[in-house]
Amino acid sequence: MSTSIPIVEAAGVVKRFGRTPALDGLDLIAPAGQVLAVLGPNGAGKTTLVRMIATLLVPDGGRLRVAGIDVAEQPEQVRRVIGLAGQYAAVEPTMTGRENLEMVGRLFGHPARQCRAAAGAVLEQLGLVEAADRLVRTYSGGMRRKLDLGASLVGAPRLLLLDEPTTGLDPRSRIELWDAIEHLVAQGTDVLLTTQYLDEADQLADQIVIVDHGRNVASGTPSELKARAGSDVIEIHTRHAADVDRVAALLGAAPSAIDAGSRRLAVPVADGTDQLVDVVRALDRHGIEVDDVALRRPTLDEVFLTLTGQPLQSASLEEVS
Repeated sequence: MSTSIPIVEAAGVVKRFGRTPALDGLDLIAPAGQVLAVLGPNGAGKTTLVRMIATLLVPDGGRLRVAGIDVAEQPEQVRRVIGLAGQYAAVEPTMTGRENLEMVGRLFGHPARQCRAAAGAVLEQLGLVEAADRLVRTYSGGMRRKLDLGASLVGAPRLLLLDEPTTGLDPRSRIELWDAIEHLVAQGTDVLLTTQYLDEADQLADQIVIVDHGRNVASGTPSELKARAGSDVIEIHTRHAADVDRVAALLGAAPSAIDAGSRRLAVPVADGTDQLVDVVRALDRHGIEVDDVALRRPTLDEVFLTLTGQPLQSASLEEVS
């Protein structure tokens, strides 16, 4: 595969539902050979973007290409190069895992022998061989999501679309699915995933695009985006809940930097190494006991806060479509 042509390229893409804009002039480039995470709150337009890349929706404006193919002008060609796993596992519980994958292969129009070979290869790829001939209704949630991921791979797509792939999974299942995705990427599958989980984007993505209100507000590697926050962060965990407000007043912390329930404050500073010493001295001088004081780089949530003025978790309510 040539790396000169982006696997996904959006230029000024617009999509409206009635008078409500889901995407409002979105620009985005996903280089081939990398994992791109589209990060944003519910309602940012992430699922709408995936549906358009999958040719399930048509843009109202702008241009959207997959591997150089225009999704509006040549949707059938686009479908030949993509695989899609949505937010919830779409597998048949009364069939075995192997039967599910073979059925998907037949729906692609492949001969039975090819379907059996492809299903076996995908089961091996995702570590589901031992459970392959069990009914899917006996699978855990994480195993079902893996099988759903496998169904999107039976056709050997150039691009795998993952729309919030770990929605509803417990922490262990999330990590297992992350491992499966990383394994696929190592074998050469291009991935575009949408997520509102900051740790997921940080763990999986080579490049991140932050979307808010249907627009690209920032893009880059996780490290580049963290650098854009422009500061280090001093994190303080007070021993007593009553001291949280005292520390906030002492350091001039913004309300968004305070988590009173866990007795923690995260204060951005221009020169972390020097100011850490000053902060520790100030806490000692005022007799404030702490369980921990640490200097760290900003998180992606703090980057989002810097760029949009609000934390990711409370940025908006629900997806338009």
